[in-house]
Amino acid sequence: MRDANTAFANAVVDEWARAGVTHAVVAPGSRSTPLALALARDHRICVHVVVDERSAAFRSLGIARGSGRPAVVCCTSGTAAANFHPAVVEAHHGRVPLVVATADRPPELRDTGAGQTIDQSHLYGRVVRWFADPGPPEDRPDAGAVWRSFASRAVAEAAGPPAGPVHCNLPFREPLVPTGAPLVEAPGRPGGVPWTVSHRARRAPDDATVAQLAALVRTNPRGVLVAGWGTGAPAATIERFAAAAGWPVLADAVSGVRAGPHAVSTYDALLRARSFAAAQTPTLALQVGAPLTSKVANAWLDAVPTILVDPDGVWLDPTRRAGHRVEADEAALLAAVADALGAPAADRWFEAWRAAEARARAALDCALDEPGAVCEALVARDLSAMLRDGTALVVASSLPVRALEWAMAPRSGVHVFSNRGANGIDGFVSTAIGVADAGWSTVAFAGDLCFLHDTNGLLGADAPVTFVVVDNDGGGIFTYLPQRDLPEFERLFATPTRVDLVDVSRAHGARAERVDDLAAVNEPHDGVRVLVVSADREHSAARHRAMWDAVGQAIDAAE
Repeated sequence: MRDANTAFANAVVDEWARAGVTHAVVAPGSRSTPLALALARDHRICVHVVVDERSAAFRSLGIARGSGRPAVVCCTSGTAAANFHPAVVEAHHGRVPLVVATADRPPELRDTGAGQTIDQSHLYGRVVRWFADPGPPEDRPDAGAVWRSFASRAVAEAAGPPAGPVHCNLPFREPLVPTGAPLVEAPGRPGGVPWTVSHRARRAPDDATVAQLAALVRTNPRGVLVAGWGTGAPAATIERFAAAAGWPVLADAVSGVRAGPHAVSTYDALLRARSFAAAQTPTLALQVGAPLTSKVANAWLDAVPTILVDPDGVWLDPTRRAGHRVEADEAALLAAVADALGAPAADRWFEAWRAAEARARAALDCALDEPGAVCEALVARDLSAMLRDGTALVVASSLPVRALEWAMAPRSGVHVFSNRGANGIDGFVSTAIGVADAGWSTVAFAGDLCFLHDTNGLLGADAPVTFVVVDNDGGGIFTYLPQRDLPEFERLFATPTRVDLVDVSRAHGARAERVDDLAAVNEPHDGVRVLVVSADREHSAARHRAMWDAVGQAIDAAE
């Protein structure tokens, strides 16, 4: 009898490599043996072995996010597959191309009490682009075409548009190791091409849409361009549109476009000044990417008519303020509208924003430079400013991403990555290591709870990543929320751990030290390095309030 398991796995992995897959993460197990061996024995694919399935999935997600191409994550059957779920959710909402390969028991062992067997059919529900279960590999005349078409489609569906996770549920019968028998024949296309070559076409804007948007911009000189995470247009195109429109750009730090003379980096602090917020209310907003992280800014924009631009037609509109939706490539649309607008516009609207940005930036920096306890905004400002061009800055959800939004000055050259699809803190360590695996020089910025949530991701990691961890012994974000006034605050929300992060990091194989400044961030190093910065939650909150007050006073003094 010919060996179908080995032939199937070899054909699938060969097809994935032909389609451009270069990285796979394997969580060890028995039932996945055929696929794991095929991945490990294919020299075109770099295989990373991660013992914790949740960490493995986020490692793969980080690789895919950093490379922009599908990555594979593979596990055995049972609860191993369930542990992939958080990363699958993030890949769905964050539009990250991920091929999730879960080994499974064959159909005859399901619902029989067989060990390590659960119902894995559609395990991830509606958060996958495609689900497929090709059944146990069998020796049949059309096997090669069936297997290769399945594998080729998996990569194409993950790549999108829109990009996202696919779930390949792969049942294997024993024997799981190669038998030595001849393999089922499953040749690929000549010349090493994929079985099916998929062409990704972006939606170009039509002339009528461009003319309509240009007219809206002309009749609304008091407008703003809002750029959140997932912005698909480069900073140069954003700046070109803003110059033609005469609009400021409110660019979230994770948007990748907080750069150029039209970028207003202090909008969160500025909009806390009521007089400024009222005087500078726009009549139109054009949003690319997701909404801003700032609750203050989103509340201010709540009553502003909005044009929502998304190439995949996703409704990133939680406040329902969008009056127009445009399904088009953001870069092509903004460039076309800028051409239609003609010569750059200049008037008092943008000049008022530019003057306010200058005053607010000076006041914010002065407040942060005052002697005092370390706070998250100070770390975020200094870290984002000192990184070398070409560095990936991976920032955690919760307080770090907000601190970066509050304090990061406009600059180019630093690529910011963040799991903002579902906004969770889980899997952060593994995501950052995955970004480094994709080839980036990587620095990661997190809080202590987020870091502790995924310390298993440190095990066996050798990518050169520097983690900057602000240790305020608990959930600092809750200090800014109404829960802070509850008598159960410390126990249920702040949740201090009393854990020494340096000891924990070293126990997981990473170099670690507690530091007073960030001078070591740009020093070359091998492997994972953890720099712990101590902070006090209450002192940090007080410093942030002083920062916002300083900006408000500077704006009031200028009026």
